Amino acid sequence: MTAHPPIPVRATEAADIAALAAIINAIIAIGGTTAYEDPFTEDRLAALLLDDPRLICCHTAIDPADGMPAGYQVLKNHPDLPPHWGDIATFARVEPKLPGVGRALFAATADFARKTGLVAINATIRADNESGLGFYGTMGFEDYAVAKAVPLKDGTPVDRVSKRFRVDALAVKGPQ
Repeated sequence: MTAHPPIPVRATEAADIAALAAIINAIIAIGGTTAYEDPFTEDRLAALLLDDPRLICCHTAIDPADGMPAGYQVLKNHPDLPPHWGDIATFARVEPKLPGVGRALFAATADFARKTGLVAINATIRADNESGLGFYGTMGFEDYAVAKAVPLKDGTPVDRVSKRFRVDALAVKGPQ
């Protein structure tokens, strides 16, 4: 097995937005893994990742092979969550896939969350998003709630699973 170089992660910058919009829009086009159903313009995505007053942090993973963004993870305050909780969303490039992007992003986000005094991170995932459910489970998130039959734009009901990661019991799993 060939060892992969570490995946650099840094705070998201304005120069990343075009590549990040391409990543999220490719995921939306495939369908079935994100609650987002409408493509993002660069301006709309920049507003959410750089300028949103609810923003706690946003990190971008850089592909060491080409220096281009390979994914991003955003952590925000959410009015439906308890105080000192963040709400997370993760998006990784579909093609070419870069193994370890989510893990590298979560290590940076969890560390930032701990340093800023958060006690928990919420991830709400579509129940039909097996890869997303698996990813957050591998990172140590545990199920705590299910919103039943949340309709998509076309009316299709899809459950949403909420998972919680306790920052105060931080145990980001590294390579085994």
